[in-house]
Amino acid sequence: MKTSFFKNTVLMSALMASLGFATPAMAEKNVVAVISQSIDSLDPYNTNSTISQALGKGWYEGLFEFDTALNIKPVLATSYEVSEDGLVYTFKLREGVKFHDGTDFNAEAVKYNFERVLDRNNALARFNQFKDIEKIEALDAHTVKITLKAPFSAFINNLAHPSAMIISPTALAKYGKDINLNPVGTGRFVFGHWDPAQAVSMKKFDTYWNKDQQAQVDSITFRIVTDNNTRAAVLQTGEAQFIYPVPNEQIEVLKKNDKIDVIVAPSIILRYISMNTLVKPFDNPKVRQAINYAINKEAMIKVAFNGYADVATGVVPNQVEYSVQFDPWPYNPQKAKELLAEAGYPNGFESTLWGAYNDGTSIKAVQFLQQQLRQVGIKVSVENLEAGQRVQRVQTVKDPKDAQVRMYYSGWSASTGEANWALSPLLAGDAWPPVFNNTAYYKNEKVDANLAAALRTTNKEEKAKLYAEAQKQIWADAPWVFLNVNKTVSARSKNLEGITVMPDGSLYFKTATLKD
Repeated sequence: MKTSFFKNTVLMSALMASLGFATPAMAEKNVVAVISQSIDSLDPYNTNSTISQALGKGWYEGLFEFDTALNIKPVLATSYEVSEDGLVYTFKLREGVKFHDGTDFNAEAVKYNFERVLDRNNALARFNQFKDIEKIEALDAHTVKITLKAPFSAFINNLAHPSAMIISPTALAKYGKDINLNPVGTGRFVFGHWDPAQAVSMKKFDTYWNKDQQAQVDSITFRIVTDNNTRAAVLQTGEAQFIYPVPNEQIEVLKKNDKIDVIVAPSIILRYISMNTLVKPFDNPKVRQAINYAINKEAMIKVAFNGYADVATGVVPNQVEYSVQFDPWPYNPQKAKELLAEAGYPNGFESTLWGAYNDGTSIKAVQFLQQQLRQVGIKVSVENLEAGQRVQRVQTVKDPKDAQVRMYYSGWSASTGEANWALSPLLAGDAWPPVFNNTAYYKNEKVDANLAAALRTTNKEEKAKLYAEAQKQIWADAPWVFLNVNKTVSARSKNLEGITVMPDGSLYFKTATLKD
């Protein structure tokens, strides 16, 4: 731990010097925030990572945004109207806004961005989020009309999602795919530096369009520290003012520090294991059900999360609109063995279990799962993937026959606040990689029909019924092992205000302030 801590200290000193903050006096308005996961992309349209998109909210803005309670607020749009048939949305845009490169924000910029993600040749990860758009028209400089292929009741929620940011069209034309390395938006901060495995930084944009909401700090540097002990240590030593997530084993220690505030909050982050339903033995529902019985979820919460999670009682966390809750899958290893025998695997089987993250807590979770499965005869080799490995091995595999993923420990937050985003990207039949994140390669025609119908109706009772039917079917089919819903635990120095962990695990830091 001492060696790791020393290396991170040297890195931080070098990074601060490179940003022009070589002395403590110069750095007094610099915030250092520490996160646990590496960043896979700075293009908001080409990542499914919550934390990657969260950092983009520093330099990018969308037509709308979610506040810290997931309420939708206007940003670059000032108002909108919807046609009676639910197909046409007309937006009035904010005037007098410029991108960081001096380009005017206008209707053509909005059109350019959405047409980019809709172009299948660009193969952007968020295509599925916008695929229901038929066309975008710039009616005048500050009015844009978007026509949908079919009514899509969650459309404004999707536009408030941090993937729907507006990028400078001048920068897009200049950098092309390299916009990932050169983000240019309209936000309070301008992009500074990105070392994918180490840090991302941003600096105050002095001529931000909203003079009443200028950034209150000179810069924010997000460091990536996967080691739990190091992440807690840098907060205690004052090298960082904010960390997320707090290592579960360090929560009580940090609570005793009178210079630190620890914030525990409910979340909509569901942890699960997807099982590749296209291959044996996971094509057999009895095997999938057996694995749900084989895992002691309460023990896992104690071991890996130090008690800061709740057993999953549904496909969709209960804070998400249109979620339905069930009795949790009980821990019953004897039932698991019986189902395995009925499925033709009386002695169990061998497979692989990949973890989508390589932070300390995720490593603990995967090791616990490995031990639990062994007790019912299932022997799995385990591996926790780095961001690049996750993209290559799981998210960008084009042919399902080439997919090597078998059991996959992951997490998801319905960042739009409603059930569609908790279900469609992960469980719809048209969301298999590389389109989206259905890593179970699950397809159920009844579920697909219900999800599609739910988006076409604006009747809330009908929508609730359709989503309930879909969730009931998924719960029974068990393409996942339903594990837990995290609590978010962050910690900050008492002199820092305005950085908040949102219910979906994203970060809100526009109002970050350092007190003297």
